[in-house]
Amino acid sequence: MSVLSRMREDIANARSHDPAARSDVEIALAYSGLHAIWLYRIAHRWWISPGLRLPARLLSQFARFLTGVEIHPGARIGRRFFIDHGMGVVIGETTVIGDGVMLYHGVTLGGKSRGRGKRHPTLHDGVVVGAGAQVLGDIVLGARSVVGANAVVVKSAPPDSVLVGIPARDRRQDASPRAPETPSDEAWLDPGIYI
Repeated sequence: MSVLSRMREDIANARSHDPAARSDVEIALAYSGLHAIWLYRIAHRWWISPGLRLPARLLSQFARFLTGVEIHPGARIGRRFFIDHGMGVVIGETTVIGDGVMLYHGVTLGGKSRGRGKRHPTLHDGVVVGAGAQVLGDIVLGARSVVGANAVVVKSAPPDSVLVGIPARDRRQDASPRAPETPSDEAWLDPGIYI
């Protein structure tokens, strides 16, 4: 997919998520979350290129200054990612984000340890994280899960979870536990699917 096609997809995605969007031009010029994502993509390319990690970090800090959104260039982010309002969002180095994920302002996808290796969360496709929520540590949120505003998530959750509170708990309508139907039902726990 070309850079221009990806940018068009991002603008269309922003329009689909934000009923206040009036035009593609407005989205392209005035959406700081979108600007942060575009700058992240450049920084990420530099990050994975030999000898360009320092320039990648400097660009990510410049993007933070401009947008109020801090995305480490080492994070891996899928398509149709949207940050609504943006200010105060922090995405750590080993975070993995699937396709169609949406974050609101003040979200932290952070670590809990100082060790090297995977220490930030993995969000599968279609996850929505509410304003001010904290998702911490090397945990996995299954596809289509929703994290409520100001929740603090420190444990992995299966697909279609509704996570609220401190610490966050799953509040789905059907809270009864079920046994996996097949071994593949537990595949959501594998953060390597996006790597």
